[in-house]
This record gives sequence, C-alpha cells and structure tokens, in this order.
Amino acid sequence: MDSDTSDPNQSGEAGKISRRRLLALIGVAGAAAVAAPLVPSMMGKSTGTASGEAGKKAGGVLRQWTLVIDLRKCEGCVTQDKPPACTEACNTEHFVPAGQQWLRVMNVKSEAGHTYYLPRPCMQCENPPCVKVCPVGATYRTEEGVTLINHERCIGCRMCMAACPYGARSFNWNQPQNPPGATFAKYSPEFPVPHRQGTVEKCMLCAHRTADGKLPACAEKCPMKAIYLGDLTEDIATNGTDIVKLSTFLGENSAYRLKEELGTRPRVWYIPGHGQEYGHHVGDERATQNPRSWQELGATLDKTHEGGK
Repeated sequence: MDSDTSDPNQSGEAGKISRRRLLALIGVAGAAAVAAPLVPSMMGKSTGTASGEAGKKAGGVLRQWTLVIDLRKCEGCVTQDKPPACTEACNTEHFVPAGQQWLRVMNVKSEAGHTYYLPRPCMQCENPPCVKVCPVGATYRTEEGVTLINHERCIGCRMCMAACPYGARSFNWNQPQNPPGATFAKYSPEFPVPHRQGTVEKCMLCAHRTADGKLPACAEKCPMKAIYLGDLTEDIATNGTDIVKLSTFLGENSAYRLKEELGTRPRVWYIPGHGQEYGHHVGDERATQNPRSWQELGATLDKTHEGGK
C-alpha cells in the first residue's frame, strides 16, 4: 500500500465530458435540467435503504458507488498550512469519536523516495472480508455497493477489524461523546448517530448524503477537488466541479487500487501523483497536520458540515 509505482502524469483534462454528453448519458433533457446544479442532476436521488431492499434511483437503475482520488491534486493541505479538509469534514459530518479517523490522510514514501499523500477511507470492497467474518450479520453490503454496519446488531467481537486489510475500522472502547440532542436522533446505519460503546465504526461513504443526491462530505469540502464520487452504472464521476466519463478517466490516468492482489476488489481508485497540480514538490516532506475534532470545529446536529474551514 505504501508504494507509488506509477509516474504522476497525464493531463487533468483526460476523461472530461461535455455537459451535452452528460445529459445524453443520463437521459435528462430540457433547459430546466441544464440550469440545475451539477451534482443533483448527475446523481439524482437514491432510495437505497439500510436493508438494501430498494437501492434504486428513479427509473429503477441501481447506483453502484465508487470513489476516485486524484493524487495529482492531493497535497495533504500542507501547501495551505492546514489540516486535511477531507478528514475534518468527515469528523464534523459524522461526529467521529475521539481517537478515530474514518478518512485518514497518510504520508507515504514512494519506491522512488519521494513523499506523497494518500487519503484512505473504507475501500467499499466488492468482495469484503469484513462481511464474511461477521458472526451476526451486522456488517453487510447494500445493493449500491456500500458496506455498512448495523450497530444495533454489532456485538463488538472485532472480527471485522481483524479481517480488514486496510485498517479502515475503529472500535469504541468507551462511550463516545455525542452532540447535544443525539439521544433523540434517528439512528440508521447510513447515519450512525448516536455512537455507542462496544461497537465498530468506519466510513460509510456518506450513504445518507448520496441517497439525497449529494457528494460525500470529504469530496464536497476538499479544496483541491481531488475526490470524485462515481457511479459505475452510468460510467460517470464528479468532484462537484468537473464531470468525467469514469472508465476513460481511470484508464487514461493509470488508476490503481490498493492491495488488488488480495482479491477484495476495492471500489476506491487512485490516480498516481503527489499534489503537483497545487504546488507540492517531490522533495517536500512536510507531514499533514493533525485534523481537528468535531468538538473543536463546533459541529452540532444542526450544523455538521463545517469541517475544512
């Protein structure tokens, strides 16, 4: 995982498609649709549920969510002298318990000796070992390809943590602090608040946001627009600014996945790079700053999405 075997290259224009082509792809027509915000137009709303019973957008076609992280754009926010905005956005969106990072920006040294930054969320594997080992069915995969945890079933055995080859899961050894009012929040695996002692937690690809046609919090708050939400069904992805044809974007930019040799088939792709599009030089070995907690960022149930400021 800690090696970058490909040269960062290629134009950032690769894989982009026109607005007309986008509309042709998704079958949307009319001036009103053209004027609508890009992300809702592209993604629409999903009716995916915790049980995976529906998991369909309007028209009956299932979304198949994926992430693409363009490392040419990711400089760990060091050139801005700030903590990683993606991690802080995750912290505030989900009230991530102290000591956990559901999206960790790792400082990695390549085989060539230079440093780059690697945001590591849950890989949303198509063949997830965590699901296979859970003895009570608390961890499961939805029809849209998102791996969730039902904390009302989780017995805290941590077998899923041992099985995950990416270290993407954390355990609540103590009762995590919850925001005021969380007692009355409606718990769901897509938005697991309030947090519970003795259960496992992780990134769930902001399932509560994608179901509403929004980007995950990390993608929305990334100042470099390095994180794309993609849909394999429509073969399309967006970072909120650019819209690309997913297969072309991956193929023309030498995209890779972590630990592919394990056969887990991650749904997270990386485009090799070291943040060069935003001024990060290969000799710059500055480590990322420690992300602030949701408490430090002032998040509340009514004001969650303030990370990255």
